[in-house]
Amino acid sequence: MNIDLYLFNIIHGLSGKWQWLDYAGIFFAKYCEYFLWLALAIFLLVNIKKNWKMVVEAFLAAGMSRFVITILIRLAWFRARPFVVLGFLPLINKDPSEASFPSGHASFYVALSSIVYFYNKKLGTAFYIVTFLIVLSRVFVGVHWPADILAGALIGLATAWLTHKAVQKYFKKEEQLV
Repeated sequence: MNIDLYLFNIIHGLSGKWQWLDYAGIFFAKYCEYFLWLALAIFLLVNIKKNWKMVVEAFLAAGMSRFVITILIRLAWFRARPFVVLGFLPLINKDPSEASFPSGHASFYVALSSIVYFYNKKLGTAFYIVTFLIVLSRVFVGVHWPADILAGALIGLATAWLTHKAVQKYFKKEEQLV
């Protein structure tokens, strides 16, 4: 049996059973990400001197992950979204001609959460929890396969780690010059 289809059926199979769960899935899939943006903005405003590097690094890693690596993979290999393959209407609007693999949301928000975690374990853990709810809901609403999420998450994690190492190395060189 195809494990991706099996997991998709378990997660997406919960949609349409309870209206409150459908609303929660739609909220997490479409709107919850803005809370992470708001949290970063507040974190930056609270102490810009201390947190600017983390915020810039987080958006650098997330942007590279989503808008470079993910797009390059999608150009090289197209995978149709579940609602296209299985012939149903997803709970949120999504362009059926857009590739599903890897998940841009997973790559972006895992990279973002990882950088935050590298700087602040408690806040990073909260970001990871919200990110998990966002990406799980993308399967729930029918716009991603579980493998899309896993691949996007691995891309996000790797990009964040590499970005963090590069930024740390850059700032060490800067400190040595001063």
